[in-house]
Amino acid sequence: MTLGALGDIHGDFATARRIMERHREVPFWLCVGDVADDQGRYEALPAPLYWIQGNNENFDAIASVDLPASLHYIPNGELIVIDGLRVAGLGGTHAPTMYDVRAEDLPHPEKRTRKATEQADRRRHFVREQVDRCKTFEGVDIFLSHEAPVPFRVGRIQAGKQPINDVLAAMQPRLHLFGHHHRFVEGVSEGAPSVCLDAIGVSYLLISRKTLEYQHLPS
Repeated sequence: MTLGALGDIHGDFATARRIMERHREVPFWLCVGDVADDQGRYEALPAPLYWIQGNNENFDAIASVDLPASLHYIPNGELIVIDGLRVAGLGGTHAPTMYDVRAEDLPHPEKRTRKATEQADRRRHFVREQVDRCKTFEGVDIFLSHEAPVPFRVGRIQAGKQPINDVLAAMQPRLHLFGHHHRFVEGVSEGAPSVCLDAIGVSYLLISRKTLEYQHLPS
């Protein structure tokens, strides 16, 4: 059996549908976050999509579970089993000033106020308690994060985040997938194969359910 993996979607549901229809034999897909479009909308897809949050999401829709039935959200610090595959998720971005805040206390203004901007919605970050939960998981097949581990450079900037390394070192998943940076990069982090997925309009992965070896294919 083969499963699929998609990078940041950013509302490009037309491409997601085209890829899924191209591979009707794939029973489900994983996504590393940033699914919503610029207006915070989510659309139905022809196959189940299991996804973690990015930093560009409609967090009110996620919190209310007001989502199409084909979209299956994996909360931060959760381990789920999909047809026998153990998948753990830690979505969103790292903000040192928010890291020790409880997840339920992350500030976010009401959407009807003028201050309700993406940058003001701190639900886009992961926090220490979620990282600590991830570090307790064992026997994980695939770990999904939005952020990259260290080292990961974007130009001269070190864009990787140490908490991702801490999770990888403790969890030792068979495969780590992440996004956020819209480029395809292969590596090894803390002993685990670690792959940055490109934006959905560029490429995607098909992954062997048994071996977790993957094919990198153009969209």
